[in-house]
Amino acid sequence: MSADTTTADRPLTVLLVAETYPPDVNGAAQFGHRLARGLHEQGHRVHVLCARPGPGPSCRAEDGGVVEHRLRSHRAFTHPYFRLCFPWQVAGEIRRVLDDVRPDVVHVQCHYILGRMLVREARRRGIRTVATNHFVPENLEPFLPVPEWVLERYRAVSWRDMVRVFGACDVVTAPTPLAVRTMRSHGFPDTVLPVSNGIRIADYEAHGNERPRADRPATVLFTGRLAVEKNVDVLIEALSLLPAELDAHLELAGDGEQRPALERLARGLGVAQRVHFLGYVPDDELRAAYLRADVFCQPGTAELQSLVTLEAMAASRPVVLADAQALPHLAENGVNGWLFTPGDAQDLAHRLALVLGAPPEERERMGRESRHKVAQHSFPRTLETFLRIYRGDRPHTLRVPSQGPGRFRTRLVSLVR
Repeated sequence: MSADTTTADRPLTVLLVAETYPPDVNGAAQFGHRLARGLHEQGHRVHVLCARPGPGPSCRAEDGGVVEHRLRSHRAFTHPYFRLCFPWQVAGEIRRVLDDVRPDVVHVQCHYILGRMLVREARRRGIRTVATNHFVPENLEPFLPVPEWVLERYRAVSWRDMVRVFGACDVVTAPTPLAVRTMRSHGFPDTVLPVSNGIRIADYEAHGNERPRADRPATVLFTGRLAVEKNVDVLIEALSLLPAELDAHLELAGDGEQRPALERLARGLGVAQRVHFLGYVPDDELRAAYLRADVFCQPGTAELQSLVTLEAMAASRPVVLADAQALPHLAENGVNGWLFTPGDAQDLAHRLALVLGAPPEERERMGRESRHKVAQHSFPRTLETFLRIYRGDRPHTLRVPSQGPGRFRTRLVSLVR
């Protein structure tokens, strides 16, 4: 990295590398797109290297000033939208992009095909390299139709491979302290940094006297992919167990391979008239869905952060979340919502009833607590942190929780090793 890369007022040229990127709908894709837009808005040159979302040769396009290099890709047959770039088809294109763009920093979002290729090539060229991990092996296990003993082997190999690929990077981050601790427990060094994915909080706040209609039914909201690991079936079952006098409805904003099975489940449990499948909704409609909900629920058990939960909290909604992965860091029992035992529909129904049966002023209080808690996840703060990481500012440090024997200790870790 050249000396003037560290000059605070010099615009940077950043190459973001994403295994999944819009039009894909998931947290990692959303983060990559938000980061690209945020960097561009601050005057930096931003290029994104990602898979082409359909068949065809590699191509270059522009999205609001962000240059996208879409590489030739192939459908992964066990996944509804994930695309694979074969190394022998894209290696030359990757080298050409690096030759043309000449980035100050390469920021990869995954250790799979594109990530590993860019880490290797960037290090060979002496380009500063940053990695953010959005992945745990459980994310892909529902799409691997193999026996459990094979999955156990896959988990072990996947973690070792991730350590090897990301070990060549200058800085490695993950969205939450819990994600960092998970990575350390699988062989990563204690220099991995927690940096929130961040959200634009103002995008989800109510405007002025904006209020939902008083005559609407009590509403539970889930947003996200209708995928196995999201456990939406547990949420539908919980809806069927709620007291009849609550007359609660469930809105599901999102789509996915589990939708037909979930529709059948709702019919079988006799709640089809109270389960509303909204499908994919644009941002303005999603914001409206957050604001009209009485409570947001995330029953998933493979969340490294859950951007949709942060969005609901920014909209001042109480939350009921599975007590798994990073979700316990977002809900405090009785303060801004409740945690429930993962997979336990009866416990989930009980927690939802505590919110839905509470007086309106109590729900409003819990919503205010959610909004207060989400402040630390503001996207401007995330953007500032990554810019410091990109520039390698040595004076700045981050407090990073580190796991000791039976307790947590805190150490100061420089942004530059």
